[in-house]
Amino acid sequence: MTVILLALAGGVGAAVRFMVDGWIRQRIKTALPWGTILINVTGSFALGFLAGLMMRGQASGSLFLILGTGFLGGYTTFSTSSVETIRLIQSGRTGLALINGLGSMAASVLSAASGVGISLLLP
Repeated sequence: MTVILLALAGGVGAAVRFMVDGWIRQRIKTALPWGTILINVTGSFALGFLAGLMMRGQASGSLFLILGTGFLGGYTTFSTSSVETIRLIQSGRTGLALINGLGSMAASVLSAASGVGISLLLP
């Protein structure tokens, strides 16, 4: 049953990513892929928060698997970020490629750390 829920959650996460990215692309017209950046940063925060809850014993392994691996695994997308960085390089936008590749990675790691930290501070 856990595998089925994990697969369903992953599909829902991917669908949410598609909708969020499309919504952002319609509103922000720029070469920098803000949709993917926002998705990865918010997903990293959510996974960090969930991991913190797990560390505190406030989230079960099954919940972590379904939400963390399933939903957030479908929602976040390192591979798309990598390809978007390569496309920026190919189009001669090396500065934006560096911002996208390194900046979004740094922001995602900081966001995950913030999620863990905030969840550990909760009463």
